[in-house]
Amino acid sequence: SFTMNMYLFVYDLMQFCGHSWIFTNMIIRFMTFGKDSLADTFYSIGLVMRLCQLLSVLEILHILIGIDKSHLLPRFLQITERIIVLFVVINSQEEVQGKYVVCVLFFLWNLLDVVRYTYNMLARMGIYYLPLTWLNFSLCIPLYPLSVLAKGFAICVSLPYFESFGTYSIKLPFPFAFSIYFPYVLKMYLLVLFIGMCFIIQNLFSERKAHLGTGNIKNKRS
Repeated sequence: SFTMNMYLFVYDLMQFCGHSWIFTNMIIRFMTFGKDSLADTFYSIGLVMRLCQLLSVLEILHILIGIDKSHLLPRFLQITERIIVLFVVINSQEEVQGKYVVCVLFFLWNLLDVVRYTYNMLARMGIYYLPLTWLNFSLCIPLYPLSVLAKGFAICVSLPYFESFGTYSIKLPFPFAFSIYFPYVLKMYLLVLFIGMCFIIQNLFSERKAHLGTGNIKNKRS
């Protein structure tokens, strides 16, 4: 319906503004301060980044109620990956927040999202600009695996701090005699992360073929 389409357009516009601000801020800070800007990336843009990622949870709801025709599982995996790495790994360990990998990760996420939300906004209005369509469905194929590697590296960097501080590790008192050692949970999640990457990459290739096939390109040009 027109109302739902307008709602999705406003949602994409909000995400575009947030990610554009982050992306522009990162570039300007790097051009102004050079390498010194990398260490405090999280402190300067972390709040807006967290708001944008929390807002992205709505995309799962959009698919569940049927107003977005995207595939649920790939989108769910991509969103939960970011939520876990940003809120559980980076946000909980101040020592990790100053690492260069955080800057790399934020750069990759926002580059992908600026393109994706620009494409989505135009698509809501029935506008399909061929170079933007190609960029939207092609850029993610090399950049998504790079972002997964950056997530994995961020988790590996955080492990010593989770071990030292015991963050999220739980030991239940007698008579349960049960404990959860969180670094082990993160190590198992690394395996899940890379298995999920294989599935998502396959889905990205399928989407690219569906949107950039010869027939679809001709239809959109006409």
